[in-house]
Amino acid sequence: MRIVLCRGARAPGIALVLAGALAFGCATGEAPRPGLVSAPEPEVAPEVVGEPVPAGDGGWGYLIEKLARDGLPRERALRTFQDPRFEEFDGLPFSIAPKESHALYRNFLRPGSVSLAKQCRAEHATAFEHAEKTQQVPASVVAAILHVETGCGRNTGSSVVLHRLARLAMANEPQNLEMNIARNATVKGVRNSALEQRTRDRAKYLEDLFYPEVRATFDIADRLQIDPLDIRGSGSGAFGYPQFLPTSYLRHGVDGDGDGLISLYDVSDAASSAAHYLAVYGWKPGISQAEKRQAIWHYNRSDAYIDTVLGLAARIDAPAKAPKPAKAAKARPTTKQRVASGG
Repeated sequence: MRIVLCRGARAPGIALVLAGALAFGCATGEAPRPGLVSAPEPEVAPEVVGEPVPAGDGGWGYLIEKLARDGLPRERALRTFQDPRFEEFDGLPFSIAPKESHALYRNFLRPGSVSLAKQCRAEHATAFEHAEKTQQVPASVVAAILHVETGCGRNTGSSVVLHRLARLAMANEPQNLEMNIARNATVKGVRNSALEQRTRDRAKYLEDLFYPEVRATFDIADRLQIDPLDIRGSGSGAFGYPQFLPTSYLRHGVDGDGDGLISLYDVSDAASSAAHYLAVYGWKPGISQAEKRQAIWHYNRSDAYIDTVLGLAARIDAPAKAPKPAKAAKARPTTKQRVASGG
């Protein structure tokens, strides 16, 4: 089966524009809902593989070395990170306890937005109903996700996906880690050991979450025989109508319309892929509200996001309100009637 990422292409027959907004919690582009990991092992100097990376790596040496240890030719990694389209690494400030505000999603439940979500569900009924039939996830839930993520495909981005993911994967780079320890764990000039450990845990969490996405971006490029920098998407490194990260695309992408291609810019494939993702994480008929929330939590680890998706899905399913009958105009009494009544 051939995989297609989006519309528009440089390589013959391969589409290359990725997009969207997987919500990552704060303006720095970090992941939603922290999820602290256990204390990291003592830091060990990175193993040198072959010749050291020459000067001019744009600050990405830590990640280039990690990719080289992971089997990607160093020359290829260095060439990619030196490309003019790839901005230099200038640090990644992050919070140790980011949390998404409900205000971020408030507009999605307003009448105008609900109307657009209903319109999306109606216009693509065949795709959503096929996804519901094959994956056992309600069409309204899938439509709500596509609406919240990209406005049913209207809002896609133009960021270099690899660059956005690489920044997040650099959270644990020694200089970046030290900068964030100073930022998050220093109180009145004194380093707080508990806050320092939380900062270290957060940095490792981000690295562990996003480094596989960097590697997967190269894997996708190899599979499609394209330049990884041609893959475009959101500022958070997600793409397509349902806003998948690269590993999610590889694991959960579904050919919804049976044309032999998987394109997250085709609403049939996008709907089936998003539904498949939820099904893998436990969505099935008859589950409790708590189990529904847990399935969506894997999609986006934000209570505000979960509340919005479920609330919007309920509004999509709600029958349209019948228009209120117009009130009959009250007839003004005639002069004769007023005289007879003594008025």
